[in-house]
Amino acid sequence: MTDELATIIDFIRYAASRFSAAGLTFGHSHDNPIDEATHLVLAAVHLPPDIPPAYGAGRLTRDERSKLLALIERRVTERLPVAYLVGETWFAGMKFKSDHRALVPRSPIAELIEGGFSPWLDGRSVERALDMCTGSGCIGIAMAEYNPDWQVDIADISPEALSLARENIAFQHADRVRAVQSDLFAGLAGEKYDLIVSNPPYVTHDEYAALPPEYSHEPALGLTSGDDGLDLTLRMLDEAADHLTDDGLIIVEVGDSERALVELLPNLPFVWLEFKVGQMGIFALERRDLIDHATGIRELRQSRNL
Repeated sequence: MTDELATIIDFIRYAASRFSAAGLTFGHSHDNPIDEATHLVLAAVHLPPDIPPAYGAGRLTRDERSKLLALIERRVTERLPVAYLVGETWFAGMKFKSDHRALVPRSPIAELIEGGFSPWLDGRSVERALDMCTGSGCIGIAMAEYNPDWQVDIADISPEALSLARENIAFQHADRVRAVQSDLFAGLAGEKYDLIVSNPPYVTHDEYAALPPEYSHEPALGLTSGDDGLDLTLRMLDEAADHLTDDGLIIVEVGDSERALVELLPNLPFVWLEFKVGQMGIFALERRDLIDHATGIRELRQSRNL
């Protein structure tokens, strides 16, 4: 096989064909076999994703070809996400280290970061921001990169995830980012932020049991959150007002748990954000909304013993 495949484009085509034939699931940054194959091949030979097309005709060495064939086979047989196989992925135009310590970055919040959170932050002063449930640190680090005047904290309950996040802080030279181990806000007593952004676990137990094998390689702690996927989100809504400045804003991703959240709190004025492809289960709330509805949120949390 190493004699039949020679160039970068040869291996991208071959990998895409193998992935399609094997019926793999594409849900970790890519939604199709060609993009995933491109990610694997270019990362494995230490080339950027925006390399000029002419380089596709570049011939690979025998060692590179052998390495790529082994990686392609592992993707098919072990169902490992490509980001874990090559140890890196891209988020908001930035490269991050990625491995089994945290979920593979893939949130549509990247689009908000790249767009300056417009119009939600238009005319609003932000000095401090928090990335809650940070995982690999990608959201918070990207927020700091795109907003040079912000001081950003990133928090997670998992020591393993935070070790990866700290590696990404060093990798990106993100001097304005501080990593804090915290069970939601428990480790952030007295801290206040102008903006809180979170992509918390929101997969239900039933959904998790039905996920394709690729997701079994990711930490379950970063995916599941109760029978309706909302345990952590409800705790966050109950506690966030104490950690927001007077004009503070919180933005949270809940994915397919959107409908369940609206049914639980029908009077809370969620603003469901629009993306290029439509709504993606991400809401924004003002601090004053959380205060106005604090009693209902607290009663709901207590009824669930959270």
